[in-house]
Amino acid sequence: MPTPLSCCIIAKNEGDRIGDCIRAVQGLVSEVVVVDSGSTDDTIAVAEGLGARVVHHDWPGYGPQKRYSEDCAANDWILNLDADEIVTPELFSEIKALMASGPSLSAYRFKIKNVYPGQQKPRLWADYHNYVRLYDRRVVRFRESQVHDTVDTRSESVGQLKGAVMHYSARSYAHIRAKLDSYTNLQAKVLKKSAWKIWLRLPFEYPFVFIRYFFFRCHFTGGWDGLYSSHLAAEARTKRLLKILAAQKNADLTTR
Repeated sequence: MPTPLSCCIIAKNEGDRIGDCIRAVQGLVSEVVVVDSGSTDDTIAVAEGLGARVVHHDWPGYGPQKRYSEDCAANDWILNLDADEIVTPELFSEIKALMASGPSLSAYRFKIKNVYPGQQKPRLWADYHNYVRLYDRRVVRFRESQVHDTVDTRSESVGQLKGAVMHYSARSYAHIRAKLDSYTNLQAKVLKKSAWKIWLRLPFEYPFVFIRYFFFRCHFTGGWDGLYSSHLAAEARTKRLLKILAAQKNADLTTR
């Protein structure tokens, strides 16, 4: 008998994208659980129209929201996705075969490949994250961290799947900048770094991050898209340092 699988998705105002995410796992999972943190568009209607169970939960941070979605699932095996991620047919078949035969491990990684705004597929040598997103919640869970949404596998062995997920992270470059600003605002509240170390890093942060993204993460294969994406990443990391300094200065002033 196949191992039953739940798909958990966290969402807010993803009405234009969540449908593709849900349709890509139909026939693979026995249920789709969407944890919505207050959408004002048609996210809920789209999800429910495709048979998903939608639960409202105010936003507590990335890790806690992912953990809440795990608790909402009817099954112990979880396929955890974001609303802007689409399972490829190759990964679909691989997971289906794994669930049919019974997983031998408690957690599995697969690649999540980034796609530029307006594009349909990843560029040559596209950058990706290789995350655990298929797992048994009785053994491993998402971390409680508000800013790092990763599964804590502790000492468990982790399998590697060959298939991938397409990550349509941003609707536009303005959307990328807004997301990066939001993320670095949150990081500035929780990250603690020595002020003198930040001042030492500040002049080098932009060029180092730009070089890392453009050359070492192979954004040079993306033409103008790759150039601008590298700029946005470097800009965001530089702004993050400034935001951390400002947050720590405000904290010092309030404690005096």
